[in-house]
Amino acid sequence: MAACTGERWRSKLPAHALFTKLRENLDFEPRGNGRKPAKNLTFCLDGDLFVWDGAESAFYTTNLRQLNSTDLVPEQYQTLLCINPPLFEVHQVLLSPTQYHVALIGQKGVSVLELPQRWGKRSEFEGGRCTVNCKTIPVAERFFTSSGSLTLRQAAWYPSETEELHLVLLTSDNSLRCYSLKEPQTPARSLSLSQPEEESAVRTRGRSYAASLGEIAVAFDFGPRLPAPKQLLGQRAREDVLAYPLYILYENGETFLSYVSLAQSGGSLGKPVGPLPMHPAAEDNYGYDACAVLCLPCVPNILVIATESGTLYHCVVLEGEEEEDPALSDRWPQGAVPVPSLYVFECVELELTLKLAASEDGEEPLESDFTCPIRLHRDPLCQTRYHCTHEAGVHSVGLTWFSKLHKFLQSDEDDKDGLQELAAEQRCIVEHILCTRPLTCSAAAPVQGFWIVSDLSLGATMICITSSSDCITQPLLSATRPPSPPLLCSRPGLEFGSSPLRGFAEDSFEQHIRNILQRGSANPLLLRQLLSRATQVFRDEYILKQDLAREEIQRRVKLLCGQKDKQLEDMAHCREERKSLREMAERLADKYEDAKYRQEVIMNRMKQILGSFRSQLPVLSDSEKDMRKELLTINDQLRHLGNSIKQVPLRETTGTFSL
Repeated sequence: MAACTGERWRSKLPAHALFTKLRENLDFEPRGNGRKPAKNLTFCLDGDLFVWDGAESAFYTTNLRQLNSTDLVPEQYQTLLCINPPLFEVHQVLLSPTQYHVALIGQKGVSVLELPQRWGKRSEFEGGRCTVNCKTIPVAERFFTSSGSLTLRQAAWYPSETEELHLVLLTSDNSLRCYSLKEPQTPARSLSLSQPEEESAVRTRGRSYAASLGEIAVAFDFGPRLPAPKQLLGQRAREDVLAYPLYILYENGETFLSYVSLAQSGGSLGKPVGPLPMHPAAEDNYGYDACAVLCLPCVPNILVIATESGTLYHCVVLEGEEEEDPALSDRWPQGAVPVPSLYVFECVELELTLKLAASEDGEEPLESDFTCPIRLHRDPLCQTRYHCTHEAGVHSVGLTWFSKLHKFLQSDEDDKDGLQELAAEQRCIVEHILCTRPLTCSAAAPVQGFWIVSDLSLGATMICITSSSDCITQPLLSATRPPSPPLLCSRPGLEFGSSPLRGFAEDSFEQHIRNILQRGSANPLLLRQLLSRATQVFRDEYILKQDLAREEIQRRVKLLCGQKDKQLEDMAHCREERKSLREMAERLADKYEDAKYRQEVIMNRMKQILGSFRSQLPVLSDSEKDMRKELLTINDQLRHLGNSIKQVPLRETTGTFSL
């Protein structure tokens, strides 16, 4: 039953109205002359799929579980608008550890979108409204605006779920900065990744030399939380401090290590140390074009280093011992600290583009020099599997040898050659899941979104969004499987049919077009060069920039129009609410006056009833007794006054006789 429901939503999702809207907005996205990198503009949360639309600067979201419904065919989706949309092109969206914020990451800035609240029968955003405004927080906006030449190489959330949310940014000036959402314009921590010999008075010149030598940090990744070495905590530290190991990869292939804890400061905690020794040693230091690093959360940790040429290095992080080479301890700031080392267990070369078959003349197949940056993604279902996305598609890599490696490391054997034998005995599994660029000469079609659905009720599924906004779903296994047996056609002695790709190697269509367009006469060379140069400068410096500015202005106007329409809609809704509240207030005022009048009438009637009731009581009340006493007193006073009045004439008569 679970398989049927999984197949149902997988078949409905590619035809969803959400992706139709994305395809309609493809023409409104900004276009540039530069190389289009692979992006990751999608994620899932509690069964809801979120996809970022760069043209609208908004998220489209729909619930995957509702697609399994047989009675209804839900084609509705919600739109999450940014109150303060980012002014840069978003290349990656990253969900926070608390799952309440989403980082919008680009090469020229970072913004954080706060997800709205849910309520209602289906637990939709703001009860299921079609359009929802979301609070957006720009991070380090002043820093990127004032530094026009700096670019953002990578951004990641600080992995703690209990501490305050922080964003860690790696910029092209070889620095790591940590920003809190409470103070998004001021870095809470700042760390320089330049080596000591790079730091000089002329920093710009030093950075250019460092970049040419590959001594620039290009990527980083956090490892599982563990106790930090006590030598890095200082002398006052008595208790163990839990910190996250931060692996920093440089372009020349070197890896540095730093222990990061936002709750602890002091000592040498947080300072990068290295480079970490790599075994077995190699002359080229395992490549000079490193671009990505990933720490798999298994024990022992596996560090994956990727290069732009498609080479992957699987390195086992081995704990250091204090008896190691004392020369390595000079790289660490505090005494004899156990130095971790990386054992390169195996090297894998990805086939980014398909290799052309050899021609019938016996010539060797053409070697492809195609290179591109690679993004590494963890698999939430299997710790020993990860995925690679790039401009040419998606690869999946499964480390089937990890269980044997774990048993070998748990044993008491100290034979270093055993690791080499184990590496030669069993190799990892590499699957080319999606190919978007079969040949080097093909048009670029970078992946725009990648996510692994880990909800078992929906089934383990890979969701991939192509450059044409098409959605591809692929079911996955929850664990790595052994390699499949070889095909019958791969046995020696069998004849192969002609490859359809040989036609590309035999004749060049580009050369054929050149022969057609070849001219018999031409203008003088100098004048032609002058005209070509003037035309090229006019196109690059005037027309092209004006077109880019026009597209950016149109995009901004469209966003502002969308915000205006949304605000007008909200204002109309507020007017209706105000009108209804005013009418309700008038009705309540009338009811209040009526209730007040009736209350006065009832009070008067109650007073009369109580008065008549008290008058019929046989026992006098205290007030009545007081009034009776007062009346009797008044009666006595009146009688006394009457007697006094009668005596006045008598006194007058007596006085007359006496005279």
